[in-house]
Parts: sequence; structure tokens; C-alpha cells
Amino acid sequence: MPKKTRNILIICSAVLVLALAVFAAVYFTNQPATSAGLKTITFKVTYSGGETESFEIHTDAEFLRGALEQEKLIAGEESDLGLFVTSVNGVAADSSTNEFWSFSKGGEMLMTGVDDTPIADGDSFEAAIDNF
Repeated sequence: MPKKTRNILIICSAVLVLALAVFAAVYFTNQPATSAGLKTITFKVTYSGGETESFEIHTDAEFLRGALEQEKLIAGEESDLGLFVTSVNGVAADSSTNEFWSFSKGGEMLMTGVDDTPIADGDSFEAAIDNF
């Protein structure tokens, strides 16, 4: 292999390694922090007919899934990405009509699943049946 080609490969490899290191650093510094200890959160469920129900949850869980499972409020199917919630408070979304349960925090759609959503004291979460 010519020396010039080898140098280009070395430089490209170094740039790739540096880019991966920067990406990892940004990811880990911007990752939401969890909160240990007892906390109280609110969980509001809106059913397909528009009826709502609110739950006050006291938990030591650090992530939303733990708090909701503690209260037996969610069930679902395990996937590579975590729990895919198929029912909330015993009410299943109808997949034949493209329904699914969507989750939000303070009215903002969650960008993480229930497994990866950290909770802190005083947080408010919502779940509602939505359509694709």
C-alpha cells in the first residue's frame, strides 16, 4: 500500500475514533439523571372515550416503568427496546385499529420508553390512547 494511502487511512481512523468519543461524551453528559429515594409522582390516564383518572404514586423507583408496575398500572410485551405498553390500568389499546398508549410528562410527549424515563419527586406523567 502506498505511503500516502496509508496516511489517509490513519487520519480517517483517528477522526472516526474522535467523533465516536465526542458522541459518547455528549450522550452521557445529556442523559437524564435519576433520583434515588422516596418520591411522589402523579399519573393521569385518558381513556379512548375521553374519561380521565389520576393516580398519586409513592415510590422508590428511579424509572417510570418501576413506579407504574409497582401500582400494577401497566402491562405489555418485552422488546429489544424495553416494555411496549399494551394496556394501562387494565384497558388495552386496540392494535387492530392502530391504537397505542402514548406517554407524556407535563404535557410534552416522552422521547424515551417507560424503561428509560427517569422520575423525580413531583413529576406529572400522562398516558392516553393514540392512533398511528
